[in-house]
Amino acid sequence: MSIVRTFVWGVLLVATLEFAVESALAQTDQSLKSTQSSNDFIVLFDGKSLDQWRGYKNESVGAGWKIDGETLHFDGSGGGDIITKQEFADFELVFEWRVTAKANSGVMYRVSKGDSAPYLSGPEYQILDNDGHADGKRSITSAASLYAMVEPENAKPKAIGEWNEGKIRLVNNQLEHWLNGQKVVSIDIGGDDWKKRKEASKFKDWEKFGANAKGHICLQDHGDSIWFSNIKIREIK
Repeated sequence: MSIVRTFVWGVLLVATLEFAVESALAQTDQSLKSTQSSNDFIVLFDGKSLDQWRGYKNESVGAGWKIDGETLHFDGSGGGDIITKQEFADFELVFEWRVTAKANSGVMYRVSKGDSAPYLSGPEYQILDNDGHADGKRSITSAASLYAMVEPENAKPKAIGEWNEGKIRLVNNQLEHWLNGQKVVSIDIGGDDWKKRKEASKFKDWEKFGANAKGHICLQDHGDSIWFSNIKIREIK
C-alpha cells in the first residue's frame, strides 16, 4: 500500500511540475508577444494598397497618386495632398523616396484636417532635387531639412532616380530627421531654439504650426513627379 501511495504522489508531483512549467512558458510567450507587438511597425504602404490613406480635402485619394510597380508614384498631374486615415502622436516613421529632375515634395506630420492646407499645422521633411530646384540653393530648404526652420547637417541625398532612406522620429516633442542612416536634424518642438527660429520664419504668425500633440502624416502634392516606397510607422508610447 505504501508503494502505491508513493507512486501516486510521484505522478501527481510530476504533473504539478509540468503544469507549472507550461504556465511559466505560456506567460513568457505572452510577454514576448506583447513586447513584439509594442515594437511592431504599422505598414502604411505595402506596394499594393492605399487603404491607409485619404485625400487631405476629400476622403478619396486623388487621381495623381498611383501604385506603380509596388511603389507609390505621384505623377504631378494633380489630386492634392494625401494623409493617413489614422493620427499619430509620438512615432518613428520610415520611408524611401526618390525624385525626378527639379522635383519638390515633402512629408508633413501632426497635421490637422480642416485647414486650407496641411502645412499650416504640420512641420515638413523636405524632399527635393537639391541640384535642380531653387530650394536646394539654401540649406534651410534643402533635402531632409525641417523646411524653412532647421538646416540639415551632413545630409547626403542620392543622385536623381536613386532611392533615399528617410526617417522622422518624434518623441516628447524631440524631433529628428534622418537621411540615409545619418541624423541630420534635431530640435525640441516648442523649445527656446524652436521659438526663436519660428519667430524669424514665415511661420511666425501661424498659430497651429507645430502645435498639435498628434495628427496625420501627409504626403505633399507639389506638382512634381515623386516616388515613395516601404512607408511604415511605429507608435512610441
